[in-house]
Amino acid sequence: MAVDKRIHRRYSLKIPLTSKALTPVNGGIETSNVSARGVFFISSTKPEEGAALEFSLTLSPEITLTDNIVIRCKGRVVRVDQAAGSDKVGIAAVIEKYDFETKQ
Repeated sequence: MAVDKRIHRRYSLKIPLTSKALTPVNGGIETSNVSARGVFFISSTKPEEGAALEFSLTLSPEITLTDNIVIRCKGRVVRVDQAAGSDKVGIAAVIEKYDFETKQ
């Protein structure tokens, strides 16, 4: 049995993710899970492991209990999973820097 070495707890959250470098799947990209230092999501783009990545996450009022909040993130790809015969790619990225922006 594999031991989970993650430091930060992962939350199963479907949060919209946008990036100029990534191709949406079925009209959009959503996270599958999020932690304080990373995200996992599905895209049609297959980046290289170690590649720099800029993306934004939008937290809705249901999550923030206030206005929409956009989190602009810079990070890097740490894992890429692609099932044989599929154009969908699972991407794990570490968040190295982030800034909050309130969006009315």
